[in-house]
Amino acid sequence: MNFKSRIKSLYKRIIFEMSAGNNFLFTSFYRYLYRPGRNSIDEFTSLFSKSRNNLAVVQIGANDGINNDPIHKFIKRDHWRGVLLEPQKYVYKKYLEPLYRNTPGINVLNAALDINDGNKPIYKISVSNSRWATGLTSFNRAVLEEAVRSGYVQRQALKEGVNLPENENGCIEEESVECISTDSLIKKFSLDRIDWLQIDTEGFDFEIIKMFNIAVTKPEVIVYENIHFSDDLRKECINYLMQNGYITRNYGPNTLAMRLPAEGFRNFFRT
Repeated sequence: MNFKSRIKSLYKRIIFEMSAGNNFLFTSFYRYLYRPGRNSIDEFTSLFSKSRNNLAVVQIGANDGINNDPIHKFIKRDHWRGVLLEPQKYVYKKYLEPLYRNTPGINVLNAALDINDGNKPIYKISVSNSRWATGLTSFNRAVLEEAVRSGYVQRQALKEGVNLPENENGCIEEESVECISTDSLIKKFSLDRIDWLQIDTEGFDFEIIKMFNIAVTKPEVIVYENIHFSDDLRKECINYLMQNGYITRNYGPNTLAMRLPAEGFRNFFRT
């Protein structure tokens, strides 16, 4: 690891410790100094968060809870409540659980969402536990195979100084993870409502949306990752949301959806 990487790693560690300890400087920065980009999904999140008291969140695929996490700063700043799920055992124990251990109202769970309770294989990069690698973990092995085939894994491993196995299949390993159904999740954590549903499951996002039976649970806001969708799947997911009373807009690799009438926030859905 070169000097620049070491400094970057140290900086991330300091920020992690400040957030985990609910440091006054960390929360004050986002409360008083932070200014999201105009007409961005961060600006929407900030304004929506400030407009709701005791905002209830469910996050599927929380990973380490902080790096590249779009809602972490708002959870901490505005005292959201709810539950964050992450199936990877290492990531959960090393990062997510310590990050939120002292955050009132936030529960974390080492599990994946599925149709039924039980266990299921998930696929992950075998050569690294860095964020670039754990962020690729998916129920869909093809997502990781494409990351290897495209050279992405090789480039990231080179930066980290990690040697790859000669056989590309050796870059991917299987891990059995605990799964929980939506009904069991809602019952376990007494979720009386869902204001914000955040999803990042490397191509499995539409399946998660359907599992939540949004016609019944009615999350007010849904944010999901669309980058691994085919064009047809993107359209199918958007149509599904519209049929269930949502207005949508793509913000790069993410899609923002809000239940109509979306009063006060319609400008964020103009294209």
